[in-house]
Amino acid sequence: MEEKWFLEAIDLQLFADSEKTEEATPHRKQEARKKGQVAKSTDLNAALGLLVVMLMVFALKDYFLKYILGFLDLTLGHWLSQPLSQENLGHLGTEMTATYFNLMAPLFIAAVSIGILSNAGQVGLKISTESIKPKLSHLNPIQGFKRMFSRRSLVELAKSLFKIILVGFISFKIIVGALENLLFLVDMQVFQSVQLVAGVIFKIGMAVISAFLVIAILDYIFQRYEYKRNIRMSKQEVKEEYKQLEGDPLLRARLREKQRQLALHRMMHSIPEATVIVTNPTHLAVALQYQSGLKDRAPILLAKGAGTIAARIKEKAAEHQIPIMEDKPVARFLYQHVDIGQEIPPELYQAVAEILAILYRMGKNI
Repeated sequence: MEEKWFLEAIDLQLFADSEKTEEATPHRKQEARKKGQVAKSTDLNAALGLLVVMLMVFALKDYFLKYILGFLDLTLGHWLSQPLSQENLGHLGTEMTATYFNLMAPLFIAAVSIGILSNAGQVGLKISTESIKPKLSHLNPIQGFKRMFSRRSLVELAKSLFKIILVGFISFKIIVGALENLLFLVDMQVFQSVQLVAGVIFKIGMAVISAFLVIAILDYIFQRYEYKRNIRMSKQEVKEEYKQLEGDPLLRARLREKQRQLALHRMMHSIPEATVIVTNPTHLAVALQYQSGLKDRAPILLAKGAGTIAARIKEKAAEHQIPIMEDKPVARFLYQHVDIGQEIPPELYQAVAEILAILYRMGKNI
């Protein structure tokens, strides 16, 4: 009995609603994006950057070789014959710095450009400082341990170990394949040996980068899965968000009822200005206003209603001695197709004119 009472006392729906089973709403995704939570693979950025740099090195190999040989010629042919002094060392340092920037500037520009384009391709142009803001929760050792042993951390660790093993394996296989030629480096000229070593390095680099690209694509798929999983919402969160964005349904229903009452009050207040009430005769009632002084203006629908509202319109009309005419087609058409405050459509001009003519013959002021 105690166990049954305990289960009844607990709202089990609270536990069910706490499970994040719902896909994130557009508003939730927008809020996550503002905080810097996006589906992005840093491995993809790195792999594309390495690929572009490697291709640029290959495409500009003559440019790099020219600068390197020029620097070696200047160093070995000129600076080594100069006396060791502070001034000469300063000139040598300047030459080395200029050579370094001439060599690295194209690679640096390419790496930065591909990094920006890769990020923009994954998440668009979005700059957020939320992720670098200091947070006290980052100092919590319990949260730190949770992050260390989370699924994301384990995946990153496994990925790093796999990349190290992969790079070692690829390098070993390529070097073993080229070992026969590498053993004859001592018998080659300097330019030939440089070409051979550069070719082996390029082959290793392209093989490693190709493997990294495959890993990066898989990592991007995983990051998107993790992102969608992390921003999932519980049913209760969806309800709360809906209330915040759209308002409480009960409150909105009350507002609609209040607006309906105000509109009904204004409509009933305008009935004394009506010229005639046209009825169905019992179910519908519409109030028309016609001002004879405004010849270019058609009669206006002041009020309309069905059932109890129609009865109240007729009661209000009787209080103010407004004539009531029965015309089922006219009443039905006006109720269904004309809004309050609008003029009657041209197809009803003849029918309404006949009603006004009857009132005129009855001696009513129109």
